[in-house]
Amino acid sequence: MRNRSLSLIFLVFPLLLGSSAWAQMKVRINWTAVTGAQSGIYVAYEEGLFKKNGLDVELIHIASSSRGIQAILAGELAFSSLDGLNAAQATLKGANIVLVAGATNRFVFSLMGKPEIKRIADLRGKKIGITRVGSSTHTAALYALSQGGLKPSDYQILPLMEVPNILTALLAGQVDAGVLSPPTNSRARKAGFNELMNLAKEGPEYVSVALGTSRAYIKDHEDTVRRVVRSYAEALQLFKANKQVGIRVLGKFTKLKDKDILEDAYNQFREYFDPVPYVSRKGIEAVIADLAETEPAAKALKPDDLIDMRFVAELEKEGFFKKAPGK
Repeated sequence: MRNRSLSLIFLVFPLLLGSSAWAQMKVRINWTAVTGAQSGIYVAYEEGLFKKNGLDVELIHIASSSRGIQAILAGELAFSSLDGLNAAQATLKGANIVLVAGATNRFVFSLMGKPEIKRIADLRGKKIGITRVGSSTHTAALYALSQGGLKPSDYQILPLMEVPNILTALLAGQVDAGVLSPPTNSRARKAGFNELMNLAKEGPEYVSVALGTSRAYIKDHEDTVRRVVRSYAEALQLFKANKQVGIRVLGKFTKLKDKDILEDAYNQFREYFDPVPYVSRKGIEAVIADLAETEPAAKALKPDDLIDMRFVAELEKEGFFKKAPGK
């Protein structure tokens, strides 16, 4: 009888702990744009990798890195996908935002123009669509247009909030060109628009999308950060290794069904996601140099002020990236 009682205790004890030690850690994570660059977050959520690593994740969609940063600082979010420039601007203002894992260390964007526009120089006096002033699309636009010999006074920038809205404006003739990420650039090509520059291939190394949080959150929730980065890294591995998973998840979050467009978007990001998701130091240096042109105080920033790669480094040291995805 005594042994039976002990057995019952051992069976019930874990259930009693369910609300504390055995509970999954609750985390709110934000994705900021309708683009395959967010696939690490998408796949980790859809394929149960967050749950596998003891996390109860609520996905939020706030369509802006700057607003994502504000939500992190207000304690409304734990993590957000962020672009390097907004993270640097926030850090310069004392926000202590830090990037903990990389996504794209290049601008995975295309500058797309109307069919009659054959080269970037033809955009003089024209309207260019971006998402928001200060966003990665804005930075990418400025770079591409400067490479075509144009100055900011030579064209008009129109913020349109979301990448798909830029294509809608192109189709409606409201803008003459726009900066589009996959899969929206694939849709634009199919609709007959010209790719004036593929910034992923022709642009600089520059931190365009990464996963970020605050240093205060890391200090108080280091184990949670470790689990999130592990889940995210495994998701990127799975995306690159499993085309079916990648296309299915892209289709869900972009709300697209065209298989050719989804496959093109998948192939683009599969190429530009690094095997080990470090945030590029060279890419962060480019961000700092860019910011310093308008904010002289940014010259004092160092890459380590903006990135904390210890969690990715731990995974690499344990051989995590040599394992088959999902194992």
